[in-house]
Amino acid sequence: MDKLLQEINYQLIDQDLYIKSGGISIVDASVIEAKQCRPNKDKYKHSTQDPDAKWNVKAGSDGKSKSTYGYKAHINVDEDGWIKSIGYTAGNVHDSNCFTELLDGEESSVYANSAYSSKKHSEWLNDRNIDSRIINRAYRNKPLTENVKCFNRLHSGVRCTVERVFGILKLHYGMAKARYLGLSRNRTRFEISET
Repeated sequence: MDKLLQEINYQLIDQDLYIKSGGISIVDASVIEAKQCRPNKDKYKHSTQDPDAKWNVKAGSDGKSKSTYGYKAHINVDEDGWIKSIGYTAGNVHDSNCFTELLDGEESSVYANSAYSSKKHSEWLNDRNIDSRIINRAYRNKPLTENVKCFNRLHSGVRCTVERVFGILKLHYGMAKARYLGLSRNRTRFEISET
């Protein structure tokens, strides 16, 4: 399916319908709720409904943590919202685990939220001369400086493009909830809706 998405993008480039300006990549992930929200468990405490889906805990807008049983969709879009690459994993996989697979190494700069902030990713981007616009995070007893806060504010506005793409997929293409049982079926459905 990744080859299909690449072929569509190549055909758009050949017909001058896809304008590549600057080679910016914006990476993010979103939680997709499983078809069976509360898994039934056998005597070994394994899910009998959808064993591929896993629990994800995320802080909600009210500050309380929210648990979701399901999957995680990962996408890389350009500044216009064109989807360049996708990934689909179990819900317990951290966002940053799919970071390098989503990028092709040809970008001039990469935008991402603080979940992707790590020394490993910074080194990977530096090795390929890619400008890192990943939002910095504060650590315990190490608050962000004013310069870093200004950097975060400046670059966080660009990320709205990938959030808009996820909003369209969830609202208009029914991607807010998985339709099938199993990772491979739901991944295929997600890939088909992307193309």
